[in-house]
Amino acid sequence: MLKIGVLGAGHLGKIHIKCIKDIPEYELVGFYDPIAENAAVVSAEHGIKSFDTIDALLQEVDLVDIVTPTLSHYDCAAQALNAGKHVFIEKPVTNTTEEAEKLIALSTEKGLKMQVGHVERFNPAFTAARPYLKQPMFIETHRLAQFNPRGLDVPVVLDLMIHDIDVILHAVGSPVKNISASGVAVISETPDIANVRLEFENGCVANLTTSRIAVKNMRKSRFFQKDAYVAVDFLEKKSEIVRLQEASEQENPFSLVLDLGENKGKKEIIFENPKVHPVNAIREELFTFHQAIVNDTEPVVTIQDGYQALKVAHDILDIIETNLKQIG
Repeated sequence: MLKIGVLGAGHLGKIHIKCIKDIPEYELVGFYDPIAENAAVVSAEHGIKSFDTIDALLQEVDLVDIVTPTLSHYDCAAQALNAGKHVFIEKPVTNTTEEAEKLIALSTEKGLKMQVGHVERFNPAFTAARPYLKQPMFIETHRLAQFNPRGLDVPVVLDLMIHDIDVILHAVGSPVKNISASGVAVISETPDIANVRLEFENGCVANLTTSRIAVKNMRKSRFFQKDAYVAVDFLEKKSEIVRLQEASEQENPFSLVLDLGENKGKKEIIFENPKVHPVNAIREELFTFHQAIVNDTEPVVTIQDGYQALKVAHDILDIIETNLKQIG
């Protein structure tokens, strides 16, 4: 059993605390939160110890789960790594790519594991669809959220779009060649709406649209590839697969068959809805990090994955800023 502590007991931190308490392979030693009033409430509500300092918590654990505001990610992670502790850290991994690079070097030097909380990788709709993704060549994503003042400390690209950036980089597996982007700040000082086009070296193209001032919530992605279309609804936890296969000689009267013309034969359209097993994605990602530590294997979402998603996100923000300056 690994001893774990949580840094940060805000909205998301409390969710992490609940999930960790549900994982028998972990012993939740306690948490640290700099706001004394909040710490007292969380300690009483969950029946766990509130530590006065991060150092005091680090002395009692094998690893930490960092769920603090993004601006403090680097300092918290560096402090934990220097204390010899493994680190699970929420997305985005750090505020800047330079900070992420330093954490990569430090975790490598110390021989410690880090996993980044890109939770959509563990979304049951995506895990059900993942086996069907075979070199997608066109991807379209929409991640729309109704206004919530929480998260306005970072641009929507780092708050919401980074989820889709990570999923797309993981699914495509090719370096980004070119980025086109536009965005508008509506209610905050940073972009609240963004539209992005990613072009990859293997020829794949991805269009991403994100808003945090939408009328309704939506988290959908569509992947198009040779002989198949894969749709994932991250919000409703549903997946749909539409694929082509060679039509059988004995034609099924209930199947949809396409005649592709002379010398090209016929293909049958197959509709599938993979079984989506209900799981708590946050619990799942935290459990897999435990497995990576005890089995000495690579985490599902590595610090390098987190860095790559962050780098693309910052490249997008730089392009948006340049475009806005040209307009202004």
